[in-house]
Amino acid sequence: MNVNTLKWTSTFFILSGILVAQFNIYPLYIFIHSIGAIGWMFSGYLMNDKAVMTNFGLQIPIFITGYINYFLS
Repeated sequence: MNVNTLKWTSTFFILSGILVAQFNIYPLYIFIHSIGAIGWMFSGYLMNDKAVMTNFGLQIPIFITGYINYFLS
C-alpha cells in the first residue's frame, strides 16, 4: 500500500467516524475514527511529517481512554 492510498483510506475512516458520532452511535465511532487516526499517524511517520504525527498521535491516547471506559463499564 502506498502512502497516498493509506492517507485516503485513513481519511475515509476519520470522516466515517465523525459521521457516526453525529448519530451518537457509541462506541462504534471511537473504533472507526481510531483506525483512521492510526493510519494517519503511520502515514505521517512515512512522510516524516511531525505535524501530522503530533495531531493524530495525541488523539490515540484519547481513543484509548474511550476503549477503557467502554470495556470496563
